[in-house]
Amino acid sequence: MSAWDAWIGREEVRTDSIDTGLAARWLATLDRDAPSDGNVPQGLHWCLCVPDAATAQLGPDGHPTRDDSEASFLPPIALPRRMWASSKVDFFAPLRVGEAVTRQSRVQTITEKSGGSGQLVFVDVAHETFGKSGLSVREVQSIVYREAAAPDAALSPPKVGPAHVDLEGWSSHRMLMPSELLLFRFSALTFNSHRIHYDLPYTQGEERYRGLVVHGPLTATLLLDLARREFGDNALAHFSYRGLSPAICGEALHLVMRGSGNEIEMAAFAADGRQVTAATAQRK
Repeated sequence: MSAWDAWIGREEVRTDSIDTGLAARWLATLDRDAPSDGNVPQGLHWCLCVPDAATAQLGPDGHPTRDDSEASFLPPIALPRRMWASSKVDFFAPLRVGEAVTRQSRVQTITEKSGGSGQLVFVDVAHETFGKSGLSVREVQSIVYREAAAPDAALSPPKVGPAHVDLEGWSSHRMLMPSELLLFRFSALTFNSHRIHYDLPYTQGEERYRGLVVHGPLTATLLLDLARREFGDNALAHFSYRGLSPAICGEALHLVMRGSGNEIEMAAFAADGRQVTAATAQRK
């Protein structure tokens, strides 16, 4: 029996709305025009129903503090480092500007593991987002909690080396340089105050990352936008991604895609070929 069994099955319901301002800020962050049909791009659901805890209730990692009370949706796992490890997303119907949304969330599984980096706890949370036309997005999000980094641990990931990205076999490619401005805007859109995305002394001294870390869902959003550039808006039925290594602010990020028929493979690489993200998708 796990210490966290009481949290399995715990549910939460949140509501929100997609106003024109939110849609405009999302599009501006991605440097793109609005769809002509009034729908919003896939991925904007990550800006909806975000945790709105008071500033005084935030923990050291910028997330709402967790405790043993029934009001605490997520368990009070003592491991201090929290990361969004992966997501599996099914898109059913486009969300539209101006509509109200409801998100139903449920803690699905909690799994404890030990690995080379120490103790890990994975929490899978299932989210269902409903718009005016019914179920729009179903997602299973995997959160991983990790031990604190040793104060003398080497900064990660390693400095970019002389190797390069092998683009052979990839049919689509986009390179961009995630900037502090992009990270700031995405943190604002998702109401994410995790300090690894804006506080360099904390990021290096406490978390032992080499530089500011690009949000996992931001890289996923950029991959969704790569698919949009190829296939048009709201063209995917399914999208899964998994973080493999941190992407660092101010360093080249290569987004690539390939596939035949409806099956698509996507990835993100650092400039020296280190893979940052693995992803797959299916077209409608």
